[in-house]
Amino acid sequence: MHSGDLKIRWARQYMPVLSSIRERFEQEKPFAGMTIGMALHVEAKTAVLVETLVAGGAEVHITGCNPLSTQDDVSFALNTREGIHSYAKRGATVEEYYAGIDRVLDARPAVTIDDGMDLIHRLHTERREILDAVIGGCEETTTGVHRLRAMAREGALRFPVIAVNDTPMKRFFDNVHGTGESSLAAVMITTNVLIAGRRVVVAGYGYCGRGLAQKARSLGARVIVTEVDPRRALQAHMDGFEVMPMDAAAALGDIFITTTGNTGIITERHFPKMKSGAILANAGHFDVEIDVDWLERNADAVERREGINTYILDGTALHVLAEGRLVNLATPKGMGHPIEVMDLSFAVQALSALHIARHGRELSPGVHDVPSAIDEEVARLKLDVLGLAIDRLTPEQEDYMSSWTIGT
Repeated sequence: MHSGDLKIRWARQYMPVLSSIRERFEQEKPFAGMTIGMALHVEAKTAVLVETLVAGGAEVHITGCNPLSTQDDVSFALNTREGIHSYAKRGATVEEYYAGIDRVLDARPAVTIDDGMDLIHRLHTERREILDAVIGGCEETTTGVHRLRAMAREGALRFPVIAVNDTPMKRFFDNVHGTGESSLAAVMITTNVLIAGRRVVVAGYGYCGRGLAQKARSLGARVIVTEVDPRRALQAHMDGFEVMPMDAAAALGDIFITTTGNTGIITERHFPKMKSGAILANAGHFDVEIDVDWLERNADAVERREGINTYILDGTALHVLAEGRLVNLATPKGMGHPIEVMDLSFAVQALSALHIARHGRELSPGVHDVPSAIDEEVARLKLDVLGLAIDRLTPEQEDYMSSWTIGT
């Protein structure tokens, strides 16, 4: 059996929620005759989502959403399956990356599934001639949702998109536990350094940053948080972390991990302050949080190893992981989020795609929340798998919570 098939089979056994949805899709064929276009991290867990959609009758065309996050053997394995066309390639140039997106769009998808919004961006800028073929889409990540909301505010978004990232089942588990565990695991396996006792600087205290800070502390790190939002900064302080600007943290940190989804987080004014041997990694989506281009122009690139580029700046060695790209997927041994976490996120994704397929023509253009019924269904499926039971509201409790006439 090919290595890509082995990876997919391994992932599938730990994705019982998606397997349950696949059984339903096989019976109902809700995507029969429909083409779905995807730009995601093409690795084993994504492949299980693709198989689930195809089981529902879809033809899937998929490419990568990050030049370094594709696992080539998984992309190869997908191309051996009926109804699946993968154009993803690890290490794609900018031209190859957008060529893959264009090949997905050439299939005129009725539903799009994005991680970072590049597919939808291309549709609205370079491929507007096929916009009318699209019923709607789904967006997986924080950065993509931010970009989509900006489009919607300007009236530029032409069809409805479900913000899968914004649902509790995504934020509470994928962002907190998935990003937290997988990013630290990628740093450790790439560098072989000890986390315990080191100062780890986490930039951003959203859901991803919170997960990283908590996981790093559990490994014995002394965690510093940098923030621009006063509420999140106060939350980090109350959670027991040091809080300070990046200008101050730059001189203290041993390991820096950015999680903001924004640009220019670690820049030329920070690099000269850093300790020799500092490790810099990005757990946001795009490679804009750490100014690697400035290092390329102004520092000596003395060593390039798998997953690590070392720069010497005035005698100080700075180690950048995965070229500043998504560390948990772009490092050579990065495996992305844990399988069980992606089982939940991709279950929400699959049911959201179904919602778009069935109701997209009824929805107005813009960004829409995941229907709460979908989120709750995925949670209940997972509880069933775990053998866990929960209480239910009695009729009296429901009346009490919904009435304004019942006082003390």
